Amino acid sequence: MIQPIRLLRGFATVGVWTLLSRILGFVRDVLIAGFLGSTAAAEAFLIAFSLPNMFRRFFAEGAFNMAFVPMFSKKIEAGSQESASEFAGDAFVGLASILIVFSLLAQAAMPALVYAMASGFYGDDRFDLAVFFGRIAFPYILFISLAALISGALNALGRFAAAAAAPVLLNIILIAAIAFGAMGGWNIALTMTIAVPFAGIAQLALVWVALRRAGFVVPLRWPRLTPELRRLAVIAAPAALAGGVVQVNLLVGRQVASRFDGAIAWLSYADRLYQLPLGLVGVAIGAVLLPDLSRRLQAEDGSGARNAFNRALEYALLLTLPAAVALVVIPLPLVSVLFERGAFEASDSQATALAVAIYGLGLPAFVLQKIIMPLYFAREDTRTPFRFAVVAMVVNAVLAFGLMLVWGYLAAAVATTLSSWVLLALLWRGSRGMGDAARLDDGLRRSLPRMVLSCAVMAVAVFAAAQVFGPWLEMSGMRYVALGLLVAVGAVVYGAVVLASGAVRIADLRAALRR
Repeated sequence: MIQPIRLLRGFATVGVWTLLSRILGFVRDVLIAGFLGSTAAAEAFLIAFSLPNMFRRFFAEGAFNMAFVPMFSKKIEAGSQESASEFAGDAFVGLASILIVFSLLAQAAMPALVYAMASGFYGDDRFDLAVFFGRIAFPYILFISLAALISGALNALGRFAAAAAAPVLLNIILIAAIAFGAMGGWNIALTMTIAVPFAGIAQLALVWVALRRAGFVVPLRWPRLTPELRRLAVIAAPAALAGGVVQVNLLVGRQVASRFDGAIAWLSYADRLYQLPLGLVGVAIGAVLLPDLSRRLQAEDGSGARNAFNRALEYALLLTLPAAVALVVIPLPLVSVLFERGAFEASDSQATALAVAIYGLGLPAFVLQKIIMPLYFAREDTRTPFRFAVVAMVVNAVLAFGLMLVWGYLAAAVATTLSSWVLLALLWRGSRGMGDAARLDDGLRRSLPRMVLSCAVMAVAVFAAAQVFGPWLEMSGMRYVALGLLVAVGAVVYGAVVLASGAVRIADLRAALRR
């Protein structure tokens, strides 16, 4: 039942499923852009959908799981399967109880929640529509948060596939809702909103069945406040902010964007683009690294923890740096080809592309946070990241509102990017006292400058290719081919220079896969 955690295989498993989810997410957003563009219905749905997703960062991935996974993993490593099962059951019903009460309160407080997310909506049709949609979509938080808890247990057991596949169901169901809405002549925004909680039920069912097939049963009983749950709550409270800092920063960004017509949609579509590599690399590696570090620390395997941390950094940078270059160098071709159709016009593409480029500058910071935070969480230290997150959030708010009058909606993207670099710097500095497990090894020191060189060469090649393929990008029948060629040029040039410079060696990758 309990499998050893193989880092590279785990990264690959989570990464492949995440890639499929992101691709389907792009299909979903392309359809939303095509049918709804940046209309009031689109912005109301995006705000309503973002509400449960923001709060789940606090109750699930951002807080509960950051506390639950290390505690659960250490019980697994110690061989206490019965104790781990009891702990998981108590955590499940405890979280469910909190979320049911919270969801009921949110129904009554929905106008205030929408105002907190997008005060610029107040006084026009978008506000009432977002409140209506929000009340329908919000129960999603119950199912997706419980699914995230079960996913954390699966990851700790060394089983990553089902947990990584669950988000695919969400996008399949929403795409189906758009299709049925279009064919039936229904209100597409409302149809998608109704589909959201049903998608949550499907995701919870998938991981629940996977856990039972793994031979691990989560006992369900009336909630009880055990000493371990008290400790879990103490650890989870500061992690609610530390793990959800990106979402909190996006909340500030939405407040700024809501004051400019269409900006909520522009930033949401830009967010989708940079979330692709962030989810594919940062989230995937973080999901595998946290239980692995927790189990190694429980076994007092310091050298293994250091190797796991350094290889996670190395693989993350190898994939993240070229993605950041692409977002910065060719944002307009990416946006126009992927989104520009129907109600999404050329002016929308240009506005979105500017935000994409700014987010691209922050992508390495977004990803590396996901790698460094497990160093703290594996030690059950959530207070230090909490303090750092508070500093980053203040920086984000000051920049977003301070720059709004100068740069308009782009102030939100600039603030998110700069505050992410501030948070990364604080996390890195704070990890220096963690001993050998948090120190760079010779392999990473050797490969990092070579990756940077490879990215510089790739940037020049992609920029030149964009000039050559520029006319094709304007032709409806050729723009997909042109974008594919641009991506291929970047991938081939980057891969060739990486291998030629020795930044990555094939033998090392094969050895990692065997391990």
